[in-house]
Amino acid sequence: MSNKGKDIVEGSSRSSTTSISTGGGDHQQHQQQQQVPLSRYESQKRRDWNTFGQYLRNQRPPVALSQCNSNHVLEFLRYLDQFGKTKVHLQGCLFFGQTEPPGPCTCPLKQAWGSLDALIGRLRAAYEENGGLPETNPFASGSIRIYLREVRDSQAKARGIPYKKKKKKRIAIKHNGDTSTLPMQ
Repeated sequence: MSNKGKDIVEGSSRSSTTSISTGGGDHQQHQQQQQVPLSRYESQKRRDWNTFGQYLRNQRPPVALSQCNSNHVLEFLRYLDQFGKTKVHLQGCLFFGQTEPPGPCTCPLKQAWGSLDALIGRLRAAYEENGGLPETNPFASGSIRIYLREVRDSQAKARGIPYKKKKKKRIAIKHNGDTSTLPMQ
């Protein structure tokens, strides 16, 4: 194997001076890094981050990321409701509280709580990966957690499904080596 090929295989373990001396290995390393496909989570996180950035740029006046706060995040979450696919029955609707309504109604479609919760998790991580400080992260704000809790509770009530937090399971190892699951207390 030539030195040039060896640089590509070894990737980032070689210094940039070695790559330059073997005929442009830096460019090849850069191309190789771009060809590595992102995981589904990383791709979605990047898309979400870009969408939020575009949302801030479209505000009048545009909002710089450094000026972004939890109010901007809440406005963004409410803005996303117009693209939702989850029927949320209103208090006066005949189907309010029914798990399987027998017919259509005019109640709005909104973003599902689980989708919003996952979105906030990805944006919280992206904020810090893009240089934001954890203590100033608008996606980790208490007002965001309260909003998500209210959305979860109202959607569960509208569908007639009480939200119950799942208990985590704990694995206990018996003396004979068998494993069994025991509920955590």
